[in-house]
Amino acid sequence: MRILLTGSAGQLGQSILALKPNSINHTQVELFPLTRDELDLADAIACQRIVEQIRPDWVINAGAYTTVDKAETEQDITYKVNALAPEALAIGLRNYGGRILQLSTDFVFDGESNTPYLPENPVAPLGVYGSTKAAGEDAVFKQLNERAHVLRTSWVYGPAGKNFLFTMLKLHLLKSSLQEPLRVVSDQLGCPTNTLGLANVCWKLIERKSKGFEIAQILHWSDSGIASWYDFAVAIGEFAKDLGLINNSAKVLPIKTADYPTMAKRPRYSLLDSSATCSALGIEPEHWRKALFSVMSDLKTSNLA
Repeated sequence: MRILLTGSAGQLGQSILALKPNSINHTQVELFPLTRDELDLADAIACQRIVEQIRPDWVINAGAYTTVDKAETEQDITYKVNALAPEALAIGLRNYGGRILQLSTDFVFDGESNTPYLPENPVAPLGVYGSTKAAGEDAVFKQLNERAHVLRTSWVYGPAGKNFLFTMLKLHLLKSSLQEPLRVVSDQLGCPTNTLGLANVCWKLIERKSKGFEIAQILHWSDSGIASWYDFAVAIGEFAKDLGLINNSAKVLPIKTADYPTMAKRPRYSLLDSSATCSALGIEPEHWRKALFSVMSDLKTSNLA
């Protein structure tokens, strides 16, 4: 089984590589991981051409433009990477039977719900990042129909790459040394998702499809529970101190979204309902605090440099 992975140097891509099975359904897995330097997702022609050359059974499109605030002013590059690249990858797959697993985001929703979002709920993105990711979803379905799968997730972090975990670890170090509080938004609710758990879902989906299971075209996945960014930051400081990653954690103060203006508007509530994914793939997510502690247990102080 030939699988092409975009964004292989990113935080999710590295976890997908780490969990790569040797075989799926008694077929050896041959993985083609591509970094940003090896495949420019802003180049639609290159995206289509690499698929036509490799002819993978699956493309896992883990690459994306994810700098949410910069997307508001860099709309052209964001659209190329998040919408036109998935379309081009799907066009490359269209003629010979390959499938795509398109990673997407909770930012396709407007955050006005008071209950976890189901895969079938209508999208209503608030900004450029969310709207381009929604366009990428539409594009792969238009080109591949039932051979396209979208996996939406939220608040992704992991043991490598740039993410909220490492940002907060460094801020806890800095603020505690200065004896200053760390202020974090408390009125945006969702759930963290660790990349290792998310990568496992990617591989499970491909495995189940290879065995002939019916899998919904849109799935949701996050760790279990609910949190604010404030809760997430407090837990990071607490666990970092317990694990000896830092000597002292900073005091974390909750603030409102209005007190921390950003270029892009964030959904106030973006919890995803993963129950259909659990049933389809036969797996259960860990609670986000347990998953966070597990990820942080494998970090070393050198990771904070």
